[in-house]
Amino acid sequence: MRSQRHGETADAAALRARLRHVHWIGGGSGAGKSTIARRLAARHGRRLYATDDVMADHARRSTPGNSPFLSEFAAMDMDERWVNRSPETMLETFHWFRGEGFGLIVEDLLRLPREPGVIVEGFRLLPHLVRPLLAVPGRAVWLLPTPDFRRAAFDSRGSLWEIARKTSDPDRALRNLLERDRMFTEHLRRETQRLELRVIEVDATTTEDDLAERVTEAFGL
Repeated sequence: MRSQRHGETADAAALRARLRHVHWIGGGSGAGKSTIARRLAARHGRRLYATDDVMADHARRSTPGNSPFLSEFAAMDMDERWVNRSPETMLETFHWFRGEGFGLIVEDLLRLPREPGVIVEGFRLLPHLVRPLLAVPGRAVWLLPTPDFRRAAFDSRGSLWEIARKTSDPDRALRNLLERDRMFTEHLRRETQRLELRVIEVDATTTEDDLAERVTEAFGL
């Protein structure tokens, strides 16, 4: 049996053991996390847990006491969220980027059966929060898209435009959102490097098949 990591509690070691069956796919918005997670879950017979799908539920389960940034965000109108603030402020105050609600992700995962295993994906999987939960460091990977790849992905999906169109200045809102997400991706790059976690760069030459194979290899599936 492996000894506990230096300085950690028995509870932390036990939590890590309980999540040993989980594979984690984090990364920047528009990197293909959802597509790759679905493919791997179907191919390898794993359960899929998409963190985007539970955001509304987690918002309802949150309180101002444990999610102050979420409460502040919820009180804003669309211009206050996406037009009137700088991308830097948007990055620093966005509740999911601050890790609010991550404990609810862990709670959900602990309630799922260990068999046949789980692939969890989403931008909410911040490296410094995931790292202590990894029994095997290779069970986590972060997909980091280039700005051109991210913009192409958003243009094809239209997701950011759906948000921007609800403001009084859609062009400015879109620029703010794209810049915020670029900075978030750079933050992930620095944090994964500091924590020595696995990263896969996603650019315009990356095909879905290539990316699926690279993540499969990273996980050793």
